Amino acid sequence: MTETDTDWYSPEAATFGDRLAGAREAAGLSQKDLAKSLGVKLATLVSWENDTGEPRANRLQMLAGMLGVSLGWLMTGQGDGLNAPDDATEMPADVTALMQEMRRLRAQMVQTLDKMGHVEKQLQTALRRII
Repeated sequence: MTETDTDWYSPEAATFGDRLAGAREAAGLSQKDLAKSLGVKLATLVSWENDTGEPRANRLQMLAGMLGVSLGWLMTGQGDGLNAPDDATEMPADVTALMQEMRRLRAQMVQTLDKMGHVEKQLQTALRRII
């Protein structure tokens, strides 16, 4: 792989979901087919590719094996994985910065949703004690 190839799927340029979708497409699988093969709901796979959910460790291993990429590449973009697409063009710096900001905001949203879920459970428990 050349430096350009590794940069295309690097942590700075791509998310886990981007790499998952790219590897799935390169393997010639639809989202529905991959979800069925993994034994997960289509919505679950879609959430992984959209970076709004994360697979458990056992599913990560299965994904890497089924898609023919290393677990390290799937997680970080480093290791045995895909080359950059043939029609890949270098993104302008402002576009790259905006993509990074979107990923940062998405990660914050996921963390906030997790915290909200925990607080909601605590509130439900506290309310049950009162009622």
